[in-house]
Amino acid sequence: MADRPVILVAACALLDADRRVLLARRPADKPMPGLWEFPGGKVEAGETPERALMRELREELGVEPCERCLHPFAFASHAYPDFHIVMPLFVCRQWDGFPSPREGQELKWVRPEKLKDYPMPEADIPLAIELRDRMYR
Repeated sequence: MADRPVILVAACALLDADRRVLLARRPADKPMPGLWEFPGGKVEAGETPERALMRELREELGVEPCERCLHPFAFASHAYPDFHIVMPLFVCRQWDGFPSPREGQELKWVRPEKLKDYPMPEADIPLAIELRDRMYR
């Protein structure tokens, strides 16, 4: 198997007061268009996953989470054909602002038991299953 670059991406499950999870649908002009994912993005050099999430949530959704409100939850490690992704998922229940799409994505609040109804990138699927299973035990 050829060497692939390893990409670190931080993702966040924003949970509202009704225990719904915010999903973002990838725009048509991005890789994996139309798939639903947890908001987040690449961790840049010198950045922690928490700082990357704070930056990405501000840029993508216009919300400001506090760093202490980001709780590590689970992670995924998945080999795509051209790269390998390592993705920690954080849970956040408090933030300032109201999530709004700022990068052409569609947003949807989803009950965890309904996450299976939304097509996702392969790396997100085990995270969605874990979130659903741990929230409804």
